[in-house]
Amino acid sequence: MRRHWSLFVTASRYALIGHARNRFAMLLVVVYIPVWIALAYVTIPDRPAPFRLRATGEVLTPPGNHLTQITGALNAVTLIAGFMMFAATFTGGAFDRRLAMAGYPRHHLVLAKLSALTLVCAAVAVYATAAAGFAWSPRQPLMLAAALFCAALTYGALGVVFGSVLRREVEGMFAILMISIIDVALQNPLSSSGSDSAVVRFLPSYGAVQASMSAAFSTAPVAKGLAIQLLWLLGAALAAFMVFRRRTRDALPPERKRRTPDRSGGADEDGGAEANTGTGAHADAETDAPARTPERGAVTPGVRPN
Repeated sequence: MRRHWSLFVTASRYALIGHARNRFAMLLVVVYIPVWIALAYVTIPDRPAPFRLRATGEVLTPPGNHLTQITGALNAVTLIAGFMMFAATFTGGAFDRRLAMAGYPRHHLVLAKLSALTLVCAAVAVYATAAAGFAWSPRQPLMLAAALFCAALTYGALGVVFGSVLRREVEGMFAILMISIIDVALQNPLSSSGSDSAVVRFLPSYGAVQASMSAAFSTAPVAKGLAIQLLWLLGAALAAFMVFRRRTRDALPPERKRRTPDRSGGADEDGGAEANTGTGAHADAETDAPARTPERGAVTPGVRPN
């Protein structure tokens, strides 16, 4: 048990160090979230923006600037979590592969990445909730933080998938950016007249949007929205685990592994049999092999033709 804990702690430390070295992401967390939320509060008019919440069927009429702050917070946390996990996976893929090839348990590596992702998303969600509630108080701040946390986790898992599958850094950044913008913009009642359409139910952050809207502007329970978001989270986490497992797999074919001698200089069963009987086998082959008569007109080595 102590060995497993030591392996997990070591892998978690390396994962957190990798996130801490991403200074641009740290800058986004500290500056981008409050600036984006503050600009939404100042520039968007505060007149009521009625819309129907699909999760509860309730019609809400929050101020437009408050509504934009919530969608802006969702967009910010999903982008930052996706960027951070994509960058960590993309740049650390070779290191993870070397660790796995050297015998480091892949389950400990996966759990370490999950733990680092959880800590990062929890910090980002709490920070975004505090920034959104600086000028006004959400009805259910803890549930709002939980909804932001689940959305960040989902996009963090998607970042792991993109970091393991895509070959160029710009491709992953563009994919996360476009998915987050389309996802949140289609569910914003101010920017999309079809925010209550049946199509938006299939978007990655649908459950988090429903839960955050309900937590911010009403006292209705948010369990249904969080449950929907957890389904997306489980699917994204399973996909991330599968692609990570495939990326860190041993590339040697099974027959090469069986024939590779161990470190002590011994050989496997086939190789040992060949090593023990190698001299005799060659001698028998030379003895039993029939003498070959050169064909007519062939030149024998060392003999000069007439």
